[in-house]
Amino acid sequence: MSEWIGVAFAVASSVLGGSAAAVTRYLAVGADPIALAVVRFGLGFLIVAPIAMFSRLRWPPRGDWLGISALGILFFALATVLYNVALGYTTAARATLALSTLPFMTMIVGALFGVERTSIRKVVGVVVAMVGVGVALATGAGNAPPGAWRGEVLMLGTSFCMSLYNVWSRPFIERSSALAFLTVGMGAGAIALVIASSFVSDMHQVAEFISTNWIASLYLALGGGALAFILWILALQRATPTRVAVTITLNPISAALLATVLLNEPLTWSLIVGLLAILAGIGIVASSSVDQTRVVPRESAEGSDR
Repeated sequence: MSEWIGVAFAVASSVLGGSAAAVTRYLAVGADPIALAVVRFGLGFLIVAPIAMFSRLRWPPRGDWLGISALGILFFALATVLYNVALGYTTAARATLALSTLPFMTMIVGALFGVERTSIRKVVGVVVAMVGVGVALATGAGNAPPGAWRGEVLMLGTSFCMSLYNVWSRPFIERSSALAFLTVGMGAGAIALVIASSFVSDMHQVAEFISTNWIASLYLALGGGALAFILWILALQRATPTRVAVTITLNPISAALLATVLLNEPLTWSLIVGLLAILAGIGIVASSSVDQTRVVPRESAEGSDR
């Protein structure tokens, strides 16, 4: 049951993440990628931190803070800047389709590091989802903006960073709590982004936002920043990395639906067919038996900290 709860958290997080892609592309015309990352996770951290400080949490042991901070910089700074740059080149739907390679990368990285066993059902599910991604991108190339491939290649870099985060996060989460882990990592990422913005970004663009831009920014920080990643960390605490990662293939659905309204991006039949294949892949992976996966027991994780 815990695995299914984890998958449900991941599904909710991925739907929010997809809508954040459309909002990010909407804001991309008024701010550079680092400034947008500061808005999303700087404000997101200001929302998460008070909740964590006033909650009775099990904070990470001192020896874990450096590792968690490094993961936070990898995910909330580097991966997010790549994500924002990518959305400047291609549509929200195509960008999130490229990001949907995450389950394949997570499965490979998890197997290489011995964090999770693969199974025939998992492999089949991920392959079905990836075929859906390929079909939607290839057959919809005619509707892509010029140079869209640059954004999709950059999004593959984001996917790789996220796969490392997914696989390496779980031992740290087991030794603390999900919210405490998220707070430390997001804080480190936000600090790195603020430092970077002082050298290479123009935050004056953000100061010139009109009211609709600020409404979008607040949604990006609250829904696409704080809430989405609280749910993602809760999912990683309860389910295996590949099961969590495969739900990222829901990103294109919410991204495409919101982008049709917000950005007038077309919703094509090729995209719909690809998304149906993606949903089938999620179902196959999520229904694989729990005993085929390797999950680090909480007792052993806590014992290693003593």
